[in-house]
Amino acid sequence: MRLPTGQNSFPHHFFHHLFIISLLLITLSTITSSQPMNVKVGLIFDPESPPGMIAKTTAPMALDDFYTAHPNSINRMSLLTRTSPGGDIVTSASAALELISQDKVHVILGPGTSTESAFVAEMGTKAKVPIISMSSTSPSVSHSHSPFFIRAAANDTTQAGAIAALVKAFGWRRVVPIYQDDDYGSSLIPYLVDALDNVDAQMPYRQSISFLANEDEIETILATLQNEQTRVFIVHMRVSLATKMLALARNMGMMSNGYVWILTDGLTSLLSWLPEESVEGVLGLTQYYPMTEQLRKFKTRWTRRFLKDYPKADPEVAQTLSRYAIWAYDAVWAVAMASEHFKQIDNMFANSTNGSTDLSSMGASTTGDDLLQNILNTSFDGLGGEFKFVNGELDLSVFYIVNVNGGKGRTIGYYTPKYGLSKNLQVESNASYSTSRGDLGPVIWPGDSTVQPKGWVLPTIGRKLRIAVPGPVQEGFKMFLDMETDNTTNQTTATGFAIDMFEAAVEKLPYALPFEYIQVLHVKYDDLVKMIGNGTYDAAVSDMTITNNRSKDADFTLPYMASSLSMVVPVRNERSKNAWIFLKPLKADLWLGAFAFFVFTGAVIWCLEHRINDEFRGPPSNQLGTTFYFAFSTLVFSHRETIVSNLSRFVIIIWVFVVLILQASYTASLTSTLTVQRLTPTFADIHELLISGKNIGYLEDSFTKDFLLRTGFVENRLLPFKSPDSYEEALSNHTIAAVVDEAPYLQVFLNKYCDNYTMVNLPNKTGGFGFVFPRGSSLVTDLSRAILNITEGDESTRIMQKWFGESLSCPPQDSPFSSHSLDIVSFWGLFLITGATSLLCCLIQLALFLKENRHLIRNITSINSFRTRLRSMARLYDEKDLSSHTFRKSQPSSPFGSSPYNFQPDTPMSISNHSGGGPFSSEQMSPVTDETEMHGNSTNETPDHGSA
Repeated sequence: MRLPTGQNSFPHHFFHHLFIISLLLITLSTITSSQPMNVKVGLIFDPESPPGMIAKTTAPMALDDFYTAHPNSINRMSLLTRTSPGGDIVTSASAALELISQDKVHVILGPGTSTESAFVAEMGTKAKVPIISMSSTSPSVSHSHSPFFIRAAANDTTQAGAIAALVKAFGWRRVVPIYQDDDYGSSLIPYLVDALDNVDAQMPYRQSISFLANEDEIETILATLQNEQTRVFIVHMRVSLATKMLALARNMGMMSNGYVWILTDGLTSLLSWLPEESVEGVLGLTQYYPMTEQLRKFKTRWTRRFLKDYPKADPEVAQTLSRYAIWAYDAVWAVAMASEHFKQIDNMFANSTNGSTDLSSMGASTTGDDLLQNILNTSFDGLGGEFKFVNGELDLSVFYIVNVNGGKGRTIGYYTPKYGLSKNLQVESNASYSTSRGDLGPVIWPGDSTVQPKGWVLPTIGRKLRIAVPGPVQEGFKMFLDMETDNTTNQTTATGFAIDMFEAAVEKLPYALPFEYIQVLHVKYDDLVKMIGNGTYDAAVSDMTITNNRSKDADFTLPYMASSLSMVVPVRNERSKNAWIFLKPLKADLWLGAFAFFVFTGAVIWCLEHRINDEFRGPPSNQLGTTFYFAFSTLVFSHRETIVSNLSRFVIIIWVFVVLILQASYTASLTSTLTVQRLTPTFADIHELLISGKNIGYLEDSFTKDFLLRTGFVENRLLPFKSPDSYEEALSNHTIAAVVDEAPYLQVFLNKYCDNYTMVNLPNKTGGFGFVFPRGSSLVTDLSRAILNITEGDESTRIMQKWFGESLSCPPQDSPFSSHSLDIVSFWGLFLITGATSLLCCLIQLALFLKENRHLIRNITSINSFRTRLRSMARLYDEKDLSSHTFRKSQPSSPFGSSPYNFQPDTPMSISNHSGGGPFSSEQMSPVTDETEMHGNSTNETPDHGSA
């Protein structure tokens, strides 16, 4: 059975329409997914401030450039701008709340100031909306405190080290910061204090100025600074306040010679926004950015765009690309690049009331955490170089150092944390860290001066340092310290060595130090130190010794005069009456050495003369006596023996010269020993004085009494005295045996009484004389450095000669007239010469002997017995050398003389008939095996064998 036609077509039409609807839905979905997702970015800026104006121009340019460079981006950013005129916190917070709650933005760029950023950052953290600041540089707000706060700018703390290096390079020791009295201005100061402290610079006072201050209030503040001594100012404030303050400073003459102004990064980067005439000669530092081709092109486009947005703007301002433009541009690119990581990004806020502006119902972004991480992990080559976040902020620490001339900053150097200051940027170098003035270019200072300001002047107001001077001073020691009063003017003046040294040190300080002397009467030095420690006085200048106990109550400078404990004792004459005094001129080693060379020289002369000189022949005892007599007779040049050998004559000439030097030296030393006084101290050390039981003198109120008591002296043996004259009187009448005191005082005593006393140094050292200041006083370091400057030069010597004369003490009693025994070291050169000469002559003589008797020696060496060979050689050398001219007259008939060893021409060697026998046969020389054969049995005339 067939169904009706109408009933058959229903399923067919149903599926057909379903297919068409599905196709339309798929097409619509494809079209929708191909459209870029909208990433909403809020921008909060101050339309009246330079950073806000710059951000308004830069952010849209950055967006256009990014999407021009990335046309296939899957997401598109849209800027929702809100203003906060004057950087008002309430307005900024309201704008942020509106952007988060109503507009459902994913990111907020801004706001402009640190105060605004701190509040908005808390809102962003709660709503999980990243807050990226492009101009908030204050360390008071940071990523660590507010996790959703990101600083796409520099941290002000990075410039503290650069400012400190600049201060050190020019040698300024005191600087004064002038800063805006808000979170932006004050947050840098603690970091600046620490950085200056690291380079031994100080911040004696600081001056804040409210951004609401009028001109009269600012003039009053500047007038106060003008009357102080410091002339180095660091300016850290916003452009609007700096414009007023610098203009007033110029009108008051504070932009003239002698003044130094240093602008921080925030102002230096906006120099074109400041009045040109108000910044002439100032120094500044600003972030370093490499000037790439990309940056040059952007600067040109930015200038046109800025003038379009602000037609009334100063062209000079528009032509200067500041750091704020670079930061804003790169920040927008960072957000755009981070959003590209999302294929699907929504603007949903969990637990939020739609459209509500109630903070409690603001809710939290569902994509905020992921977007935050993407932004923090973004890195690329931006306009300013590598763009990368480190701990939620840009790591920017390289600075230009500029000198402003003609309203423009002229680069004079660079600063990097690794290499310090340098004329050229150090990127990779072996150079060390530098804070040297020579590492910067020339500077033109305020007032068009090329002379570097010293950074301080004498102040016209302020409290003077109250310097305590103890008194009255003991008679005889007023060259150390004294107070004189003019009867006419009743004015008290401090004089003396200590005063001159203190004032010379003060003049070396890199700043003025106003002070006045106040005499403190009848006070012990220990009590005076405690008064300095408790603040009764600001310092003490005196001849005060640095001791361990005193240093517990106050701080001392380095000693301006060295000191040690010594004692003065009478001297006694110990001219020697020893019977053996004649031995003292020469030490034992010289006596033995001289004796050895006398014997050696005599032996050498015997060797050279024995074979040719009858006076050195004969029985052994006669020859030994002749040798010793000849050698020692040269001491008085009385030798009578005739010398026939030229070698001997040469040896004698050298030896006589040595003897002459020895004799003259001995005579001089013996004369000195017998005639010069030998003054020695009656006590050689403190322990010898201790066991003597005699009384000891010391300077009244001196710490030496405590030292003597600790050494073991009983108090009734210690007598106090007040002057050098009282010392001398007590020593001369034997009331005391010695005076124990510090060396400078005893040297003053010896200057007056030098003849009968001497000073014996004790092993105990003291810290020397120093100036006293309260504990922790910064003046201690500066004055210590100044004292070193004085003592290392000639100035301290001139001051010392002024008060103590050419010599502070008389010469020691045992110098320079004491005789000292001579030792062999003083004469080793002479002995070397005569010894070498003698040995050389002996070698020459030996060589001649061996040459003349080589045939006989050859036969002797063929003898088997060593003993016989030795005796034969001795006999051969003992014979006269008949070939010598000294024997030719006595032996005219035979060329062979009476030698037992005769050469017969063309015949074998034989024993001469008159020789009395010998070791050789009539045919040839043959070995002799016994004594009898050696001497032979002949009864004929025995030849002259000398010592044989």
